[in-house]
Formats: sequence, C-alpha cells, structure tokens
Amino acid sequence: MQEMKKQARAMRCEIIKMLEKSASGHPGGSLSAADIVAALYFGKMNIDPANPRDPKRDRFVLCKGHAAPALYAALALRGFFPVEELDTLRKIDSHLQGHPDMNKLPGVDMSTGSLGQGLSAAAGMALAGKCDNADYYVYALLGDGEQEEGQVWEAAMFAAHYQLGKLIAFTDNNHLQIDGRITDVMSPEPLDKKWEAFGWQVLKIDGHDMQAICDAIEAGTACEDKPTMIICETVKGKGVSFMENQVGWHGTAPKKEQAEQALSELEVAE
Repeated sequence: MQEMKKQARAMRCEIIKMLEKSASGHPGGSLSAADIVAALYFGKMNIDPANPRDPKRDRFVLCKGHAAPALYAALALRGFFPVEELDTLRKIDSHLQGHPDMNKLPGVDMSTGSLGQGLSAAAGMALAGKCDNADYYVYALLGDGEQEEGQVWEAAMFAAHYQLGKLIAFTDNNHLQIDGRITDVMSPEPLDKKWEAFGWQVLKIDGHDMQAICDAIEAGTACEDKPTMIICETVKGKGVSFMENQVGWHGTAPKKEQAEQALSELEVAE
C-alpha cells in the first residue's frame, strides 16, 4: 500500500516535469487520476514490462486520452521505457504524443483521444477474453465529462448484455471539464443511478484513498456476471494547491516557476 502511494506521488512529480518541458498538455485530469492509475500499475494489474504484448496480461484503456501524462508516468516508472524519455512529451517524432498511441509505445493497449470511444474498445477486449475463456481483466478509466458522449452508454448497454464480469471501469469524477463544471455544461448526473440502470455493479469511493481503490477493485473482480463501474470522487489538479479545483488547469501547462512550486508541494506531501 505504501509503495502504491509512493508511486502515485512520483507520478504526479513526473506529470508536472514533463508538462513544463513540453509547454503543452493536460495537468488537471492527469493529477486527479494518478492514484487510480498507480493502484492498477503498481498493485493490481497482471503485466510484465519485459513482455508488453503477453496475451495473458491484463489490459488498460485510458478512455480520457488527454490524461496521457498519468499513463506515461506509470509506464515509465513501472519499467516499460526509460523515465528519461518522459522529457520528450509532445515533441516531434517522440513516442509520447498528446494522446496514447498503441503502435508507438510499449504498454499502451489502445490508442485513445476521441472521447466516448474507449469504453467500446475495452468492452470488445473483455468480450474477446470471455469467448476465449481467458483469465485477464480489462480496466478502463473514463472522465466524468466524457460521459456526456452517447457512445459511452451504447458500450455500457453492450457490456451488461454480454455479462462482461471481467470489465472494471473507473470514473474520474472531478466535476470539471474544459468548459466548466459538468453540471453546467451537460450534466450526466446521477452517474451511479445511470450505471445501475444499465445493469452494472456500481461502487462509489474516494478516488484518492488507495485502500478504498484497491478494495473496490477486489469487489469488481468478485462480481462475475456483470461489469463494474467504480465512481471515484476526485479533485482536479490533486496535490498542487493552485491547480486544485481550477478549471483553467484542464489543459494549461505550468511555467518554470509554477512547476517548481508544484514540485516543492508534491515532494513534501505525505
């Protein structure tokens, strides 16, 4: 548990550093998702950096692809590629583009970026596993604003109909999207009742409580006849005081002085 918390803090530091160097990217939703991604990559997922295409591996789909810095930080710290390569984020010819590309970077299971489409891919992976009697799990991370997209609900209906018990999804419920609060733009609430109505097991947790995240994943793996949605209450920009709950940090990279302040806060965090 302490290792997962340690890695989540390290991920947040790497997110700030790579975004400052790139002068472009999305800090807010990357920071809010860090604990969820850390729990998967440093605790729960069956993965092997030396064999990133192992057919027996667990899969992860970052449906909100603009939060790629969180995924890149996890992959680098987990050993899929050198940490130094994080400095190349969004550079021409870099493997680390603004959204994940499965054809360029080891450890990326699905190219994402167009919001609303990732859960469909994850459901397809889970159905393939069920048809093959495979043991792997498929994890998906969606944004709350992303759930304004209609295709999300087509995938939700599909996953419940085929009883995809090895599909476990998370909502990074930080309540903000690029244009403001989700309830002002196009409210998808109540998320819990919607997912329940679509036939999913639904759990609501503190998305920054590592124990709660791990317990919810365990509850998801114990449910064999329906997919699981874990609604994680999170804070956009988590860990950096001047970014927290500020919509302006959805897609604005920190400047050098701001990055230094952010890192000083993250490095002393318990």
